[in-house]
Amino acid sequence: MSTDPETLVHSGRRRRLEPAARRAEILAAARRLFGAGNYASVSTSDIAKAAGVARPLINHYFGGKRELYLEVVRQMMIVPAPVIENLPDTTTEDRLAISVRHWIEVVERNEQAWLTAIGQEAVGRDPDIERIMLEGDEIAADRVLAAALMSDLTEGREELRAMIRSYGGMLRAASREWLIRGTLGREELRVFLTDSILHLLRVTYPAVLATRSAGHRPPESSPSSV
Repeated sequence: MSTDPETLVHSGRRRRLEPAARRAEILAAARRLFGAGNYASVSTSDIAKAAGVARPLINHYFGGKRELYLEVVRQMMIVPAPVIENLPDTTTEDRLAISVRHWIEVVERNEQAWLTAIGQEAVGRDPDIERIMLEGDEIAADRVLAAALMSDLTEGREELRAMIRSYGGMLRAASREWLIRGTLGREELRVFLTDSILHLLRVTYPAVLATRSAGHRPPESSPSSV
């Protein structure tokens, strides 16, 4: 009898999928379940049943429940590279607006899973979650630069990346205002996030550069005393 994990599916109609498709299906089921409950309340058996696979496939693709959960969190925090790579060859404003719209759509589709991922119970208490958050901020900084056609920027690059990482924290806070408090509507959130990143790139970043340059300028010589 074969022990290939792909054959260890639940009884009933068998669906043959490519490994990438099967992995994506398991992740989608895990996002739904973790979003509806929490880490402790969801078992690998629950996820396997929701995905229509046998439980050994969870271990086969992810190593276990913990690793699967971390991958769900990572997906919630990181905009996929193809989203940026497939942006149209248009203005910076349009490219950033499209990126913001995509972010909002992802959060909206996975609202509960996203809120679980950024919840205060996770941040700062779990070193793996904290590491994923930090990793997500670094990747997001690079992808914002790519969307803004600024990937080749050298002057003030690290300062700008720091500002974009800070923008990421504001983005998450603003999204909570939308989803939890209801103080921002979807369209208001879109305008706020788009205008904020444009202002950061066009106004704040040049101002910081100017401040840095002024700070490094040698002091003017004082008049010689007589």
